[in-house]
Amino acid sequence: MDVVERRVAGAEEFYAAHGAVARFQITPEVCRDGLDALLDERGYRRHSPVALQGASTARVRELERTLKVSLDERPTRAWFDTWQAVNGESRAEWEMLARVDLPSVYVSALVGGDIVAVGRAVADDGWAGVFSMATLPEARGKGAARNVLSALAGWADANNADRMYLQVERGNGAASRLYARAGFTEMCVYHYRSAGRR
Repeated sequence: MDVVERRVAGAEEFYAAHGAVARFQITPEVCRDGLDALLDERGYRRHSPVALQGASTARVRELERTLKVSLDERPTRAWFDTWQAVNGESRAEWEMLARVDLPSVYVSALVGGDIVAVGRAVADDGWAGVFSMATLPEARGKGAARNVLSALAGWADANNADRMYLQVERGNGAASRLYARAGFTEMCVYHYRSAGRR
């Protein structure tokens, strides 16, 4: 058994001990040669191709804002309820948000008094990572996500982050078009391999 096989076996044991399905992120420029092929041979299914994209904060700030937005340092229950309405029930996500200790912002776009879109950013070493972008189905295509992204850029600028990054699933055309209009360009692509049925 070579080094890669031993590490995969070790990861599988770790996941099994925690009652979880083994999952690997495969970034071709970073992962050891042969890892993707080895996982394929072991029956891991390939899924969720994701593009990592980056943009200048100044460029993203140019997005027009037409909706009222609110900014919070911690996730509110209303913010999370909107995220959850789009992504489904996730206690683990709420618990993960409580562990983030870097400067963060939670943005909500509002129509009337209702939150219709959310997103968050975390600042670290001149960069702001954009996460948890979600728009309610009835608000899609009306600029809600654009307003959230613009507000996140304003916050990033105020927190000395002159570059922004995000991940977008390759099949998410609407999000990809918004991010392209905001100046985001692809830096790399990765995918996942999960144990189980193909």
